[in-house]
Formats: sequence, structure tokens, C-alpha cells
Amino acid sequence: MNDAPWMHGLHADTGYLLYRLGQRSGSAFNAALEQHGLRLRHHAVLRYLATVDGARQRELADRLGYDPSAIVSLLDDLQQLGLAERRPDPADRRSRLAVLTPAGHALLHTADRDSRHVTDSLLAPLSPTERATLNDLLQRISTL
Repeated sequence: MNDAPWMHGLHADTGYLLYRLGQRSGSAFNAALEQHGLRLRHHAVLRYLATVDGARQRELADRLGYDPSAIVSLLDDLQQLGLAERRPDPADRRSRLAVLTPAGHALLHTADRDSRHVTDSLLAPLSPTERATLNDLLQRISTL
């Protein structure tokens, strides 16, 4: 840690530390996912779609905390890559559901492995107990 006096204030500021960790982790995840033509936001959509039989765009926006217009673009990207597709909603003819394709499921498995490596690297200084505690605390303060 830098001993400059101004740094002491920043390193005591939890909000700033969370911001810096967010920047660092986002960059690391995006670098790992880039080889698959994905960014972290694409990966989040794929992971959510893997847990449901299909999702409306509004549901994705609400669950992931993304702007609805961003979801349209993310789904367009995933559809172009053959990882997701939009299908008619059997419950509402006016609506479409985003679903994972078989290629999306296969790539998600690989991308999840890559993201676990990033997480392990970011959390390397922590013991398994500290990692579990950090995860619990982040879940408590997360808005998701």
C-alpha cells in the first residue's frame, strides 16, 4: 500500500475500494471472456437464461439490473453468435422469449470455467472462510 497521506483516506473508504475492485474484476472478467466473443454482461445474460426455460427482455432487465435497451443489444449480439434466440412466447403471442441455444449451453460451460479462474485469482489473498464471508456480505448488500 502506498504511504502517501491521501491514500490512507482512500483505502479507508469502503465505497472507493468497492469501486476499484469492480473496475479490476470487470476488466479481468472481460479479458477472460473476450476469447469467446463475450463481455461480462453477455455472460450474465447467458447464466440467467441457463436457469429458466425462457425469459422476456423485461425480465432480463429487471433480474440483471440492466437498462432494457442494453438487453436488446446484448440479445442481438448473443443471437448473432448463435448462443441465444428469441422464440414466440406460448403464453402471449405478442411477446418473445429469449432462450439459450445448445451452442450457448456449451459455451457457457467453458466461460464459467474461465470466470472461476478469474474469481480464484482475484480472491487468492483470502482464505476459504474469508471468501465465504465476503460472498455472504456482498449478497447482503447487493441490490440483485
